[in-house]
Amino acid sequence: MNTLSNPELTLQVSPHGAELCSIVRNGREYLWQADPAYWKRHSPVLFPIVGNVWQSTYLHKGKAYTMSQHGFARDMDFELTHASADELRYRLTDTAETRGKYPFPFMLEIGYRLRGRCIDVLWQVTNPSTEADLHFQIGAHPAFHLPEHAPADPRRGFLGFDRTEGLNYIRIAEKGCVDPDTHYPLELTDGLLPLDTHTFDIDTFILEDGQVHEVTLCATDKHAVLAVRFDAPVLGLWSPPGKDAPFVCIEPWYGRCDRARYSGEYKDRDHVQHLAPGETFESCYTIEIME
Repeated sequence: MNTLSNPELTLQVSPHGAELCSIVRNGREYLWQADPAYWKRHSPVLFPIVGNVWQSTYLHKGKAYTMSQHGFARDMDFELTHASADELRYRLTDTAETRGKYPFPFMLEIGYRLRGRCIDVLWQVTNPSTEADLHFQIGAHPAFHLPEHAPADPRRGFLGFDRTEGLNYIRIAEKGCVDPDTHYPLELTDGLLPLDTHTFDIDTFILEDGQVHEVTLCATDKHAVLAVRFDAPVLGLWSPPGKDAPFVCIEPWYGRCDRARYSGEYKDRDHVQHLAPGETFESCYTIEIME
């Protein structure tokens, strides 16, 4: 593990997957600690896809490739390229193994910057090719401990948003893929989404088209515990269905899973990002601990 620390927070990051594994303030852990009874990860980086491709297979120039859920970056070792008092940066580049399932040269860089009670998570994707475009998706999957988790009490807290009217979401429909044409209203109570033991029976809430850019996790008394801020156009909210897991994932995405039964080319999938030769994509999201 690599560690960043200041008077407010201490972070730990693993070079395996460049994964944020711990956020501690005043002795309290805010990031889920990967108990495999519920979910074995902390905050994986999703690349070069978010979610599933239909039947785990996609087409590039008519050739079929196999890709597992959320891509391969989360399961690979990154190189630590920078370490200072307030920032860590990691790098992953394509290999013969990755080109067998994703036929593109790429350079993926993940960074973590500590600012008081804030953590900036930095993403940079570069297309090193001199000939071909790079097509990709990238997303976050941080899991945060719920403020209260008492088996005798079904309440689990609330989620707040920077917009409280007109929100809608789509759902997983079949084999991990969505029906993007059916929208459901996100029903809030006093401007908040109540969390209870059945909130995630539907699996994932997927909010598209940049509907929100900030999500706040609140305790049952509605005080703010932490916030996630982002510019990404898609947001996923998830906790394992039917498990009453003691965490919730707040996930900014540049991408999402396929629409059910999609059979087109990879580059034409919904929410795919495109880089011309030599171009670089950069983005960032921020976690703020508010207690």
